[in-house]
Amino acid sequence: MLTPRKVEIFKAIVTEFINSAEPIGSNTLIDKFNLPYSSATIRNEMSDLEKMGLIEKTHTSSGRVPSTKGYRFYVEHLMEDQENASVEHAIAQVFSDRRLDIDEAIRQSSDIISHMTNLTAVVLGPSAEAEILKSVQLIPLNELSAMAVFVTETGHAENRIFNFEQQVSIEDIEQCTIILNERLKGSRLGDVVEKMESIRPLLAAKLHQYEVLFEAFVGAFVKFAQSEVYLSGEHNMLYQPEFSNIEKLRQLMAMLENSQMWQELSINHENIRLQKGTHSELMWVDDMAVVSSTLKLGDDSEHQLMVVGPNRMEYGRVVSLIDYVSELVNEVYGKGGPNERNEE
Repeated sequence: MLTPRKVEIFKAIVTEFINSAEPIGSNTLIDKFNLPYSSATIRNEMSDLEKMGLIEKTHTSSGRVPSTKGYRFYVEHLMEDQENASVEHAIAQVFSDRRLDIDEAIRQSSDIISHMTNLTAVVLGPSAEAEILKSVQLIPLNELSAMAVFVTETGHAENRIFNFEQQVSIEDIEQCTIILNERLKGSRLGDVVEKMESIRPLLAAKLHQYEVLFEAFVGAFVKFAQSEVYLSGEHNMLYQPEFSNIEKLRQLMAMLENSQMWQELSINHENIRLQKGTHSELMWVDDMAVVSSTLKLGDDSEHQLMVVGPNRMEYGRVVSLIDYVSELVNEVYGKGGPNERNEE
C-alpha cells in the first residue's frame, strides 16, 4: 500500500536524484529534506518502494534511484508546475515578432528552451510525403557532382547536391531529368521511390551510367519526403552523466537527427498523455525521456516539438514550457489566429 509517508519519501528521492544524479540513501533524505523519521524507518519504506517497482538499486551503490515505473507514477500523480516567467517572457517576445514565419518562431523557441533547461530540443517539420511533385531539375556542377532541385505544387523546393563515385556525362544527366519529369510529375512524394523502381528498366536502356543516377535520386527523394529535423542544444547531452560513454553519445546524436526514428517511436511506444500538461505527451526510451507536443497550424499542417534528456529531467518545468509554446502557436498561427486573419 502506498501510504502518505511512502509518497513523501518517494517524492524526495525523485527530487534529489533530479538535482544530483547520485543514488539516494536514507541519510541523504534526512539531511536534505529534514524528514521526521529514523534512518531505519526510511530504509524500510525504501525497501517497500523497491518491491513496488518505483525505485531500484544501482550496481555501484547501496542507494536507490527512481525506475521508469517510478517516473511514470511521479509524472502522473506528483508532478507540480514550475514557474518559468523569464523563459516564457523570452518565448513570448519571439512570437510577438509577426515578421517571423512559423518555422522560425518554433526554432527560436526551441533554442530558448534548450538553453534554459540544458536539455536538447528537437523540432520535426511537417512530412512532405503527401505533397505532389511538380518538377525536377538536375544541374551539372562538374563530372563528379550535380545539384538537383525538386519543386512541389505547394511551392516547396529542396536542393540536393549529388557526389558521384564515377564520372557521369552531361548527356546522361539531361536525359535522366527528362525521364523523371515525364514519369514522376504529379506523383505524391511518398510514392516516388516505388515509381522509380518501375522506370528503372527505361533508365537502364537510355543511360550509360543509370545505376549511379538511380541510387542518387532514390536517396534524395527519400530524404525529401521525410520530415525536416532541427536540433537545439544537442551538445547539452555531453554534460549529462548518463551519456558520458562516448559510444553511447554517438549513437544518441545519430538518433536525434533521424526524423523517421522519431515518427516510429511516437507510433510504437506507449505515450502518456500528461494530466497536468494540456498538450504534452511523454515517453521513455532506455535512459532517455522525451516530452513532446504536436503543434497544429491553421493550414492543417503539423510540427512536433520535443525536449529530450535523461530520465531525471525536471518534468514540471519542461512540460510547462512545452505547453506554453503550444498555446502560443495555437493563438498566433492556429485557425483564426492573427497571422491567419492578416493573410485573408
